[in-house]
Amino acid sequence: MDTIQTLTSNNGIVIFSKSTCCLCYAVTILFQELGVEPLVHELDHDPQGREIEKALVKKGCNSPPVPAVFVGGKLVGSTNEVMSLHLSGNLIPLIRPFQTLA
Repeated sequence: MDTIQTLTSNNGIVIFSKSTCCLCYAVTILFQELGVEPLVHELDHDPQGREIEKALVKKGCNSPPVPAVFVGGKLVGSTNEVMSLHLSGNLIPLIRPFQTLA
């Protein structure tokens, strides 16, 4: 879907989220605490949200497809993948180019 491509290619870190999702909130806070201000795109506030959600599933996002985290235009995954990267020490090197303050 063009919206996903546009948002992920024009922004370093993008989180597709829903305002009622506690895991989406947790992932967003993690990135903020690591010195990154991700673009958070709330699907439940977007008239195309349902179509974007379907496109995220086609891209490989698990069910539920949010949070869907993209770093440098590439799909990282959801909460499990982000937390696994963080716990293994591999998240910070991945996001370092997008950190505003270390």
